[in-house]
Amino acid sequence: MARGLLPAVVVIAGLALTGCGGESAPAGDGKTKITFWDDNGGPARTPVWEHIIAEFEKANPTIDVQYVGIPIAQAQQKYDTAIAGGGLPDVGGVSTAMLGNMVARKALDPLDDRIAAGPLSGKLNEQVLASVKGTVPDGKTYMVPLSTNMGVFWYRTDWLKEAGLEPPQTWDAFFTTVEKLTDKGQNRYGFTIRGAAGSIAQMLEVVYGQSGITEIFDATGKSTVNDPKNVAALERLVKLYKAHTPSADVTNDYPKMVAQFDGGSIGIMQHNLGSYNDHVKTLGADKVAALPVPRPADGAGRVVLSNPVAGIGVFTSGKNKDAAFRFAEFVASKPMDSYWADKTGVLPANTEVNGEPWIGERQHIAAAVEVLNDPGTKVVQLPYYLPEFNAITKTDAEPVFQQVLLGEAPASKLLDQIANALTEAQSKWKQRNGG
Repeated sequence: MARGLLPAVVVIAGLALTGCGGESAPAGDGKTKITFWDDNGGPARTPVWEHIIAEFEKANPTIDVQYVGIPIAQAQQKYDTAIAGGGLPDVGGVSTAMLGNMVARKALDPLDDRIAAGPLSGKLNEQVLASVKGTVPDGKTYMVPLSTNMGVFWYRTDWLKEAGLEPPQTWDAFFTTVEKLTDKGQNRYGFTIRGAAGSIAQMLEVVYGQSGITEIFDATGKSTVNDPKNVAALERLVKLYKAHTPSADVTNDYPKMVAQFDGGSIGIMQHNLGSYNDHVKTLGADKVAALPVPRPADGAGRVVLSNPVAGIGVFTSGKNKDAAFRFAEFVASKPMDSYWADKTGVLPANTEVNGEPWIGERQHIAAAVEVLNDPGTKVVQLPYYLPEFNAITKTDAEPVFQQVLLGEAPASKLLDQIANALTEAQSKWKQRNGG
């Protein structure tokens, strides 16, 4: 373990003892000490950071990194408390989901000039950078991106082989495949629709993927969610319910959806790269593969929803910003970003990692990397920066989506509700930020 590493689960008293960004100073042995907060500390991620920090300290023997692991469920609160009362680290793990709030409170330094002047210049994926910049009002880069995720469709390779089908590449082929895989007599359904918690993001990916619309807001600031093309796309999805999906889908959250797919009753399941281990553990690597979001009917490039980007931020209050940025830059370098992505099962932000052998050995990662780096791919940037975003797309929308699945409300009602709420929230956000 690298010198100065602390346990993954940290209590408030522990945070006080580790020091904060404003108090960083040369250690007693003459080394520069910086404090790093891991926003997802725990048995899965902490060992990864132990290795990265050890490698950094070998390459930078005059810098001592003090690690503080914070469980992901507590990270936002810890940062908020430190921003309000002092005690931020020099450098820390952040994501685009929390970036807007941090920037609004002037907690992070923009890193555009530092990135442009160093070895990462031109090496970071443009789609990933666009997601980072699109999260803040001034369009600057307030973190060094490390990785992102991608929505995919997991499918049973053995089912498709039995049916003589190829993995569908277009939405028309997707719906045809779902229909052909359905055999209710054998309790087989072509697809499963997530109807409960977490359903809206997956629904929107199917909707925008079909319609080909690439912006969540038009030039006037009006949300495109209820565009007629999106309404038609949602209606097509809803028609699958019960006909080619289990009736239980209306109340299925992620664990129940996975249980159905891994239990052998579903041909295709929508999620992201993170569920790979669950599927392989139960079904075996030879029976499951990932299909990227299909192309629109006109054969144009794929349209995918943005996923939160994970990265490293340098805090404004820190006194050792050069050392802090050097750490962030090191983590995003080819060898470390490759190690990070390999061990955590995500997509690397550093494009130099794309040719690494381990990517080619993992079908789901290779397929997603190809889509992410395809110039024809369009990413719909979700407005994670809106304070109301979670309420609009979760608390308020999920019950209405269930009504739509049950035939109790038209698809247009749900999309109108989401669009109107997003348009209003975007207008308020622009007013607050001088837009």
